[in-house]
Amino acid sequence: MIDSMTHRKLSKTAQRPSPTRARHGATNATWCKRMLSVSALMLAMASTATWASDVKNQQTQAAADIANNTDTCYVEGVSDRLKCGFVTVPENPNKPDGKQIQVHYVVLPAVKNVNHEEALLAIAGGPGQSAIDNAAGFDAMLSKVRQQRDILLIDQRGTGRSNLLTCDEGAQSPLSFDDDNADTLAETQKCLAKIDADVTQYGSLNAIKDFEAVRQYLGYKKLHIYGISYGTRMAQLYMRLYPAHLATATLDGIVPMQQSVLEIGASIDRGFDLLFKDCQETTACHAQFPELKAEFDQVAASLAKAPVMENVYDPVTGEKTMLTMTRGKFYGSIRMALYQANVRALVPHAIHQAAKHNFQPILGLYSLTIDNAGMAMGMHASVVCGEDMHRITPAMREQAQHSFMGKTMLEGLEATCEVWKVPAVDDSFSEPISSDIPTLLLSGEIDPATPPSWGELAMEKLTNAKHFVAPYATHGVAYQSCANNLIADLVRSGSVKDLDGECLKKDVRRSFYLNASSVEPLDANIKKTTADDNASTGAKE
Repeated sequence: MIDSMTHRKLSKTAQRPSPTRARHGATNATWCKRMLSVSALMLAMASTATWASDVKNQQTQAAADIANNTDTCYVEGVSDRLKCGFVTVPENPNKPDGKQIQVHYVVLPAVKNVNHEEALLAIAGGPGQSAIDNAAGFDAMLSKVRQQRDILLIDQRGTGRSNLLTCDEGAQSPLSFDDDNADTLAETQKCLAKIDADVTQYGSLNAIKDFEAVRQYLGYKKLHIYGISYGTRMAQLYMRLYPAHLATATLDGIVPMQQSVLEIGASIDRGFDLLFKDCQETTACHAQFPELKAEFDQVAASLAKAPVMENVYDPVTGEKTMLTMTRGKFYGSIRMALYQANVRALVPHAIHQAAKHNFQPILGLYSLTIDNAGMAMGMHASVVCGEDMHRITPAMREQAQHSFMGKTMLEGLEATCEVWKVPAVDDSFSEPISSDIPTLLLSGEIDPATPPSWGELAMEKLTNAKHFVAPYATHGVAYQSCANNLIADLVRSGSVKDLDGECLKKDVRRSFYLNASSVEPLDANIKKTTADDNASTGAKE
C-alpha cells in the first residue's frame, strides 16, 4: 500500500562518496507505471549468524567514524548535519561469501542526547519506499521523540540507496501511455532482464536481518519502532524475531500478518464509498455535486469503452503534451488522492469536471503519482510475490471480479509474479504476532488502504497493546493528528497504560472544494452552511 509521504534526496558532505541511488533498472517507464496502478499497498526464519562476524568487524570502525564525526550527511528538508553510513551484508544470507550489498542508514541525532543506548527506528511503507527520502517527514512527525532519542532511518534492501530495484523512467511521457492495454507480462520480462540482482532475496525476512545488523553495528541496546503501512509488517516481524531488542512498538495504518495485502481491493472500494457518503452528507458538497456517484460511474463507463486522448499542459513541466486518460488512470488518481485529507477534499470537484469532459483536475491529481510515488517497484514485486500472492483464496478471487481495482491489481500482479518467480514464504509467516511489548496501534476511519478492522485483527495476540481509531484520519494517523504526541508519550514512559486517545476525536476534517479555488459555493443562491455541518469532509446534518 502506497504511502503519501514527502520524497527527499540525500546529499553527502563527508569524505565517503555520496550514497546516491545506484539504479539497477532498465529504461522501462511502462512497467513502472503499470505496476504502480496495480500495486498493493501495499518460511521459518533462518538464523542471523551469517551476519554476526560481519557486524562485529564493522562495529569498531563504526564507533570510530561516529565519534570522530567523519561520516556525516545532510538530507533535504532537515537542516541538521546527520550521521550516515551503511553496513555490508550478503545479498543471499545462505551464501555469506557471495554477492554483497550495502544497506544504508541515516541517524537523526537526539537534541538532548541523554540516552545513547536507545533509538527509534522509523520504517517506511510501500512496499518500496525509501525511509531516507522521507527523513523530513519523519523528523517533523517525531520531533518530540527526537528530543531525547535518536531517530534511525534505514533504506530497506531494494529501496533508496540500498541496491535499488526499479526500472528507470523512459522517454515516453507517463501522461500519454495507455496503461489499460499494456502487456504487463512482456514489460515485466524486459525489466527483470536488466536488473542486476537476485530478486528472490529482497523480501521482508531478509530485510529484518539487515535492520538488526544495523542496530548491532550502531550499538543500540534497545529500539523503539514505528512502522507505517507496509512498514507495520516489518515492525511486527521485528517484534516476532528480535523481541529482546525492542522497547516499544507503534503500528500506524496496520497490515496484520494474517492479511494478504492484496485484500486491499476491498479497502479501496470502502474508501471510495466513504468519499461518496461524506459528500452526500455534507450540505455544501451535496448541493454542488448532487449526483457525484452517478457522475463517477458515468466517467468510468465511458473510459472503459475507450480512453480520452487530448492535448494538455503537463502539470509538472508546463509543456504541451498528449494525455491518454484511461480508466486505470482515472481510478488510480482518485485512489491516491484519498490517502491525504487535503487532497481528498479536491476529489468531488475533479470527478464533476471529468463528467463534463474536463480532465484537467484529474490530471492534477494524477501528477502526484508521476514519480511512481517514490516506489521501488522491483522491490515491491519481490515482497508481494513472495509474501502475498500464494495467500489468494478462491473467495478472494471471486470478490475481486466485482471490483475494478481489485480485479486489475490481481491480474497485474499475477502476470508480474509469473516472471519474478519468488518462492512463497512458509505458512508460519502469516501467523498473528504474539507479544507483550508495549504496542500502540493507530487506524484512520477513512483510510482507503488499511481500515480499522485490520488493526483489530493485528490485536489478536498482543497482550500489552492499545488500538486507537482516529475518526477523521486517512492513511498515516500520526501525520494528521495528536497521535505523534501519543508516540512520544509511549517512548518516554515505555507503557501503554496511561495512553489516552481522546485527543484523536478532535474534528480536523477538511472542507470539500466546490470549485477550482474555493470551499465556498460560487452560486449566491446556495445557502452557506454552518460550521457544524460543513466545517470539513464528512460533516453530517
